[in-house]
Amino acid sequence: MVDTSLITGIVLAGGRGSRMGGVDKGLQNFNGVPLALHTQMRLSPQVGELMINANRHLAAYESFGVPVWPDASSLGEFAGPLAGFLIGLERCETPYLVTVPCDTPLFPLDLVDRLFQALEGQHADIAMAAAPEEDGQLRPQPVFCLLRAELLESLVRFTHAGGRKIDAWTALHTTALMPFNRPDDSARAFFNANTLAELHQLEGT
Repeated sequence: MVDTSLITGIVLAGGRGSRMGGVDKGLQNFNGVPLALHTQMRLSPQVGELMINANRHLAAYESFGVPVWPDASSLGEFAGPLAGFLIGLERCETPYLVTVPCDTPLFPLDLVDRLFQALEGQHADIAMAAAPEEDGQLRPQPVFCLLRAELLESLVRFTHAGGRKIDAWTALHTTALMPFNRPDDSARAFFNANTLAELHQLEGT
């Protein structure tokens, strides 16, 4: 088992929520609890420290009891998930940072442990989850990453040069894929709710 005190978690809730009609996705209820708070509670036992990346309604997020950081102003408004990676690495005081989006409420309870196994087992810089699609093919889940904290300098250079794509940045580093396709893995573990209808479908799952 991984020593959780070595890992900081960041909940990514800084998007526009455009496919949800522009609402603040992290504050939409999932089984009566705001998505970002549900994600925070699910991730909390897996890490030592926690923070949230949000760009709106900061007081609402701060009420969840963990530090809240918006995207760096130098990247512009709503610069995408990589902006959350960047603020997380800037504020991280542990050797590792794990990133989790707020709109995938059923992510595995052993996510961090298995990502850490992949990272250390393959001597990688980044470990990324991979989950099966409907056709059975494994597909990387780039917003579920475990990163070594020393990658900050690399990400600063990449984003300041205008880079915004997660896969373009991770391709610069040794990346281990951890498959979540065991028989006991939920088929919906990495299903992200892009619409309110999809969110309601996941409730009670």
